[in-house]
Amino acid sequence: FKDNTEKINSMSFFETGELLVTASDDESIRVYNCSTAEPVTTVYSKKYGVDLVRFTHHHNNILCASKNNWDETLRYLSLHDKRYLRYFKGHRDKVISLAMSPVEDIFISGSLDRTVRLWDLKSNVC
Repeated sequence: FKDNTEKINSMSFFETGELLVTASDDESIRVYNCSTAEPVTTVYSKKYGVDLVRFTHHHNNILCASKNNWDETLRYLSLHDKRYLRYFKGHRDKVISLAMSPVEDIFISGSLDRTVRLWDLKSNVC
């Protein structure tokens, strides 16, 4: 996996282990097939950058946190059509931790604002 031109900030396996998603300082989100080590898709987040990335329970959807210093919004991204499905606003400082529930469509985020927030993928309300 040597496609990035800058450092890797975050990685996440899909729950089956077949796919790996990476977030890099080159503003890319890359998905790889773990069996072949071949890239599957690449999405660029030029406006927001990307610091953290996590697969949801669907192999075509991920959660990501911005890299920039002016936006703490979390984004729910469709890799299929490369568009944002939902935005999660509420943190007041950089998000430094992101985890998907292993059984439900909920996730938690932790921030330098000293809060942990519980979110539902079906609603952008914390």
